[in-house]
Amino acid sequence: MAIEAIPSSGGVEAAIRRASRTTGVDFDFLMKTARRESALNPSARARTSSAAGLFQFIEQTWLSTVKRHGAQHGYGQYADLIHQGSDGRWRVDGSARNVVMDLRFDADAASTMAGELTASNAAYLRGRTGREPGAGDLYAAHFLGPAGAAKLMEAMVSRPGSSAASLFPEAASANRSIFYRDGRAATVAEVHANLQRTAGEGAPASGAGSPDAVPDMSDKDRALAARLDRLKQDQALLQMLLGQPGDRGHSGGFGDTFVDRS
Repeated sequence: MAIEAIPSSGGVEAAIRRASRTTGVDFDFLMKTARRESALNPSARARTSSAAGLFQFIEQTWLSTVKRHGAQHGYGQYADLIHQGSDGRWRVDGSARNVVMDLRFDADAASTMAGELTASNAAYLRGRTGREPGAGDLYAAHFLGPAGAAKLMEAMVSRPGSSAASLFPEAASANRSIFYRDGRAATVAEVHANLQRTAGEGAPASGAGSPDAVPDMSDKDRALAARLDRLKQDQALLQMLLGQPGDRGHSGGFGDTFVDRS
C-alpha cells in the first residue's frame, strides 16, 4: 500500500481544487491554509509536534478524520484499519500504522481530509451559534477547537470588549502574538479581527457539512492529544540535551491546539 506524495506546486493546486469540489469548501481558503501550514509542501514535517503533510495534520486529528470520512472518498481500506481504544484515542495496529499516517503526505488525501474537517467544524459552529462561520472563525477552530471557536463567536456578540486571554488562558499563553498587543491583553474583537486578517474574508464552508455534524474529536480528545504532543516535545528536548537518539519532535499543525504561529 505505497503512498506517493505529489511533489509539484501545480500538482498540489490541482489536488486542493479537487478537494474543494468534493467537500464544498472554498478553494482559496484551502490554498491559504496549505500555504500557511506547509508552504505547499506535501512532504513537510513539523519540528515540535506530530504534525506532517500538506496541511500539517497531527496524529489524532488525522486518524479521526480518515476514520469518519475516508470511505466516502475512496480511502475505506485505510479507515478500516483505524479503531478507537477504551481511552478514546484512535489507533492503528502494527506496521499498518505507518501506512495510514504516511497517507498525510499524499496531497489528494490530505486536501480532501482538510476539506472535510473544515466542513465538519463549520457545521458544528453553524449549529452551535446559528450563524455562518467566516474564515477567521474556521481558523479559530483550527487552534482552539470547534467548541473554543464557538465560544469566541458568542463572545463577539455578548462581550467583544472583554479580554480574550481571560476566556482562553492556555491558548493565550501559547499564542501571545494573537492574544496580546503592545504588552496588554487583546480584546475579543481584536483577536477575532486578527484571525480574520490571517484567514481572509468570506464564508469558505457555506453550506458544507451535514447539519447534524459534530466535531471529529471531542474537546476531551483534543485536550488529551495536545497534552500528549506537549509531553513528546518535552521528551524530545530532554533527549537532545542529553545527546540521546530519538524523535526530535515537530511543530503543531492542522487540527492542533494552542500553537504559536507568530
